[in-house]
Amino acid sequence: MPSKKKPAQRRIFLLDTNVLMHDPTCIFRFEEHDIFIPMIVLEELDAGKKGVSESARNVRQVSRFLDELMASSSKQQIDRGLELPAAKYVNGGKKPPTGRLFFQTRRMTSGLPDTLPGHGADNAILAHTVALQREYPKSRVTLVSKDINLRIKAAIIGVHAEDYYSDKTIEDADLLYTGIEELSANFWDRAGRNLESWHDQGRSYYRVRGRIVANWVPNQFLHQGGDHGLEAIVRSVENDSAVLEVVRDYRSDRHGVWGINARNREQNFALNLLLDPEVDFVTILGPAGTGKTLLTLAAGLAQTLETNRFSEIIMTRVTIPLGEDIGFLPGTEEEKMEPWMGALMDNLEVLTQSQEGGSWGRAATNDLLRNRIKIRSLNFMRGRTFLNRYIILDEAQNLTPKQMKALVTRAGPGTKLVCLGNIAQIDSPYLSETTSGLTFVVNRFRGWNHYGHVTLLRGERSRLADFASETL
Repeated sequence: MPSKKKPAQRRIFLLDTNVLMHDPTCIFRFEEHDIFIPMIVLEELDAGKKGVSESARNVRQVSRFLDELMASSSKQQIDRGLELPAAKYVNGGKKPPTGRLFFQTRRMTSGLPDTLPGHGADNAILAHTVALQREYPKSRVTLVSKDINLRIKAAIIGVHAEDYYSDKTIEDADLLYTGIEELSANFWDRAGRNLESWHDQGRSYYRVRGRIVANWVPNQFLHQGGDHGLEAIVRSVENDSAVLEVVRDYRSDRHGVWGINARNREQNFALNLLLDPEVDFVTILGPAGTGKTLLTLAAGLAQTLETNRFSEIIMTRVTIPLGEDIGFLPGTEEEKMEPWMGALMDNLEVLTQSQEGGSWGRAATNDLLRNRIKIRSLNFMRGRTFLNRYIILDEAQNLTPKQMKALVTRAGPGTKLVCLGNIAQIDSPYLSETTSGLTFVVNRFRGWNHYGHVTLLRGERSRLADFASETL
C-alpha cells in the first residue's frame, strides 16, 4: 500500500479494467504519480484474456507487462510498490522512474452508500476508491475509467473520477490540421520585399521569407481570394524560407481525371495530392457527399490504367455495420467484402458509365477493372507487403491508432496509401474524434515531406443530401 508519508502533491490513480484493456502501456504514462490496481481488476483481466480481438490481445500484453515488473520481486517489495520505468515503453522518454505500482494486498472496507445496490465489479472499484480516500486523506485519489456511467456514479458519491486522456491525439477535434490555410489580404505586401518567383517546366514557383512561414508545413495548401485566386502548395520549408508551387487546376476541362473534374477548391487540392508522385500517403477527411471516394478512385484509375504507375488498386475498409449485424456472409474473401464496399462500387459505376462502345464496351471495361481492382479484408493484412499498389482505405475513422499503424507499415516501395473518413461519423463504441486512428495519423504525419492532407467541406452529392446534412 502507498505510504502515508507521501508528499501532498503526489496523486494516487486507481485504474479501471477498461483503461488497461484500451491501452496496455497506460501503467507507464502517469510519470511521478502512483497507480493502484484492485484485485477485482485483475480478475476481470483474467476473464478477458481469451480470444483474438484487440481487447483480448491488449489484456495479454498488460499481463506480460505486470509479470515483467513483478519478476524477482518479494512480497515485501510488492507491498512497498513496484517502480514504474516510464521511459522504457512510452515514446522513448528519458524521465526517471518516480511513480510506483501498488496492488491490493489486503481486504479494504469502505461503506458505500445504500444508493448503490448490488455487488457488481463497478461498485467494488468504487468501494476501493472510497477506501483509499479515507486511508490517505492528504493524497488526491482519482478513479481513471473509460466508463462514463461509472464516472457519473463516482461523482454522485463524491469520488473524483477522470477519463483516460493519454490516448487522445488532440484535445479538441476542431483543432485538427485541415491541410489548408487562407492567406491574409495583405499577404503580398508582407512578402513583397523578400519574394522570388520563377518558372520551371511549365509550373510557377515562389520563394517566401520571413516570420509568415513559421507555421507552414510541406504539402500544405495556401489560397487567397475566391475560387480563382492564388492556390499554391508548400513544397519545402527551411528555417524562415518556404517554396510555393502554384497548383494545377483540375476544375478545367483540359485537366480532367478519368472523365471527372474538381467542383471546388478543396477537391482541386485533393486531386493535386492524389496525383503527386512525391506524396506516398494521403488522408482526406470530409462529410458524406464531399467526393472523397470518387476523387480517390478516379486518381487511382488514371494512374493504374493510363500511366501504369501502379500495378493494381486495393480497396479495403473496417467492417462495422450501421445497424444490426446480418450474420456471416458466404463466398471468398472478396465476395464477403463486396457488401461492405458499396460506396466504392457506386463510384465505380459513375466513373465507367460514360465509356464508349455501348454495352459491349462497358462490359469489357468492367472485366478490365475486375482484374486491376482487388477488394481485401483488413483481417488478413498482418505480415503482407504491397509493392506498387494504390491502396484505398475507406471509413478509416473506425480504426484504432494501433490498427492504423499495422496497415500503414504494409506499404512497400512504389505504393501509395489513401485513407478516407469522417471523424464525425465514428461507428466504433471505443473511439472518439480525438482518439481515432485517422486523427492519430493526421497529427503524427503532419510535416513529413511525402504526406498530404485535405479536409473537404462542400457537399457535391445532391441538393437533397446537402439539405439533409445541414438540417437533420
